[in-house]
Amino acid sequence: MKYSKEAKPERQAGRSRAVPVALLFVVLCAFSFYLGGIYSTGRSLLDVAAGNGIQLQPLAASAAEKKVSSTAVVRTKAVVFDECPADYQDYTPCTDPKRWRKYGNYRLSFMERHCPPPAERKECLVPPPPGYKAPIRWPKSKDQCWYRNVPYDWISSQKSNQHWLRKDGDMFFFPGGGTMFPNGVGAYADLMAELIPGMRDGTVRTALDTGCGVASWGGDLLGRGILTLSLAPRDNHEAQVQFALERGIPAILGIISTQRLPFPSGAFDMAHCSRCLIPWTEFGGLYLLEVHRVLRPGGFWALSGPPVNYENRWHGWNTTAAAQKADLDRLKRMLAAMCFKPYSKKGDIAVWQKSTDPACYDKLTPVSSPVKCDDSVDPDSAWYVPMRSCLTPPSPRYKKLGLDSTPKWPQRLAVAPERISAVPGSSAAAFKNDDSKWKLRVKHYKALLPALGSDKIRNVMDMNTVYGGFAANLIKDPVWVMNVVSSYGPNSLGVVYDRGLIGANHDWCEAFSTYPRTYDLLHLDGLFTAESHRCEMKFVLLEMDRILRPTGYAIIRESSYFLDSIATIAKGMRWSCEKHDTEYKADKEKILICQKKFWSGKHNQH
Repeated sequence: MKYSKEAKPERQAGRSRAVPVALLFVVLCAFSFYLGGIYSTGRSLLDVAAGNGIQLQPLAASAAEKKVSSTAVVRTKAVVFDECPADYQDYTPCTDPKRWRKYGNYRLSFMERHCPPPAERKECLVPPPPGYKAPIRWPKSKDQCWYRNVPYDWISSQKSNQHWLRKDGDMFFFPGGGTMFPNGVGAYADLMAELIPGMRDGTVRTALDTGCGVASWGGDLLGRGILTLSLAPRDNHEAQVQFALERGIPAILGIISTQRLPFPSGAFDMAHCSRCLIPWTEFGGLYLLEVHRVLRPGGFWALSGPPVNYENRWHGWNTTAAAQKADLDRLKRMLAAMCFKPYSKKGDIAVWQKSTDPACYDKLTPVSSPVKCDDSVDPDSAWYVPMRSCLTPPSPRYKKLGLDSTPKWPQRLAVAPERISAVPGSSAAAFKNDDSKWKLRVKHYKALLPALGSDKIRNVMDMNTVYGGFAANLIKDPVWVMNVVSSYGPNSLGVVYDRGLIGANHDWCEAFSTYPRTYDLLHLDGLFTAESHRCEMKFVLLEMDRILRPTGYAIIRESSYFLDSIATIAKGMRWSCEKHDTEYKADKEKILICQKKFWSGKHNQH
């Protein structure tokens, strides 16, 4: 390469910059060494960047490094969190009606999850409504709750003629009525069980109720051994999901719109819509494709309401018989094209079954309607994944995923599911060891927290489960468990559902899809160890406070490295905590048993 004469002065000038360049090199090396030190100890970069007063005890060098690192801890300065304003009593950060106008109306997508940016996250304690009382205990809560805990008059006045609920003094009562079951939810479920015999013998265990009302159908099915997850969007006046959880019935905020529901493929044995007002035949049947995705092969989809039984019902639907017939014909064609086959029908209820026949799915092509999804579409990916107008056939890899091949309840709880092989690092042996481990842990938890297993605890969340072992070992207790699987880790949620349990994918850097004060017990196992590099501890704990009921409990099983910092923040949230040994009495891991204080918002006091 040739150099011109003009280049010579620059070479000389470069010598004058030699010292600054050397200094820059030294600084970069030092910074790299600093970052390496942070990662080697597991310290959160977010915490460092946030400058929250966290200090790390220095590590010893070389030979003693492992021994000292087991006793190193994160220190956090004491902090006291103020109360949020009174109008935040039902604050749902990622489904906040105050933010709806920022998002489009297309397919009601404004009702989907839209979390506030980090700069707008609230650092305050969500207050209870005026007159809030400790929730009524299960099973009495299935039929009644305190009005002041869910103070929504609109739904009472608008739905009283359909017997959804009835206000009497300071109580709401739930008589078990509904738009499509005027004779009561019990008679409605009896008819459905007549149409689907598998509801009676343990074949059907998990169900999804879309547009759930006050979850009376899901509440009734609990007594039949069927665990139903009720789904409804956040709204300004109905608070369907809040009523469900106040009653002690599993529910989650959500809407079938543009994003997949936070569940894996083949999760539910049954899905249900009772006049849920979802436009099933619009957008090329996109919403039906989502039902197909989350339904187990051989699973059932039950529909009551328009257009079923239009011959006798159309005059009450503000439509015409011809329009309803056309809608029903269109629905039947779409379902047939998606490999749903008619199963049974009687009165207002029609049932279809998702086919397990490979011959039907073999007809799908890249140009058929619906089209066959290409291999790049993972049917289990469900966290902020857009719905696509294509259908994924059941995987030939699994021979026992179909409902007719799945062990009946309760046997399926203890059987290692076939698709555990799809979870990295998992096996049938690992599943068995995990179950044995949780037997010991739950026994230890109950010794530390006698309320666990009593009627004081009903709604439980396992914030970072793997196979659902915690929930499986509470199955004989009067609780239900929301099993949360991290959207950033191995997706084992399909295994949870295969066991006959329920749950959702979630990222704990964001708020969960539920109302405040909806869980009696939160459990986590090494969540901060796994996620502290992404999620700031303070905001995770504030979210736990939001969804935990007053006097509710948290079992925090965590590395000793994080425990003191957690306890400091918990104190600032008005929690009382006690540190305990694990069942193995290991120094590197401890358990915090915390209880949220029952306090009345200062804005509510007169």
